[in-house]
Amino acid sequence: MFVRPTNSISHRLARMAFIAACVAALIVVAAGPLHRYLGLDIEAAIAVFRYGFYVAVAGVALGLATIVPTRPGDRRRGFVAAFLAIAIGTAGAWVPVSWFLRAQQLPMINDISTDAVEPPAMVATLQLRRGAANPPAYPGAAVAVLQRAAYPDISPVVLPVPPAEAFRRVDRVAMAMGWDIVARAPAEGRIEAIDTSDWFGFRDDIVVRIRADGTGSRIDIRSKSRVGESDLGVNAQRVREFIARLKAET
Repeated sequence: MFVRPTNSISHRLARMAFIAACVAALIVVAAGPLHRYLGLDIEAAIAVFRYGFYVAVAGVALGLATIVPTRPGDRRRGFVAAFLAIAIGTAGAWVPVSWFLRAQQLPMINDISTDAVEPPAMVATLQLRRGAANPPAYPGAAVAVLQRAAYPDISPVVLPVPPAEAFRRVDRVAMAMGWDIVARAPAEGRIEAIDTSDWFGFRDDIVVRIRADGTGSRIDIRSKSRVGESDLGVNAQRVREFIARLKAET
């Protein structure tokens, strides 16, 4: 006589867990578009992101609490709802967790340059950065030390071609990487671009400098975020990809 009510409660709790997990996943996914397309302040968007994580954890916890009482068989629907709550909630929580773990593992920097002594200067992008949370100036020697420790492989590229040809190669690579080119100054050996993230729409500014180096050319690249104390390694990843593509360009 008392089994059926217990099953009913378990089924309801499993469904609640499933609903919570789905809502959490939607909250986490919506945080980016809310900032990018609706202009929600970045701090508020990150708060939405964080609360989505909390709801996801709650959904997973409730799913774990109900999956054992709702075993397969005559209580199959409750089991499935609890299982899906755990799976969806874990997926929704993993993205914020992965961001947190990366932030803990990587240095708190947002400006990467192959030349820390004389970083490529922003000209066109300097005007576009007005109002950005991060100032345009290179942060200095302390950041250079952190960069060398975390990304020792990032260094200038020397090509055995004259600057004019190096400029053309740099331009082709920048276009292939999908950057929004905002300035081409071949006489100054400078290309500037913006790269926008797909999800949150974060904009990072890029400057590539081409200089003569003997009979060849030296290419330096700088990539800097407009917002965020930490770039979660995005700028370093971008610079590495650019360097690899440029070396492969012929």
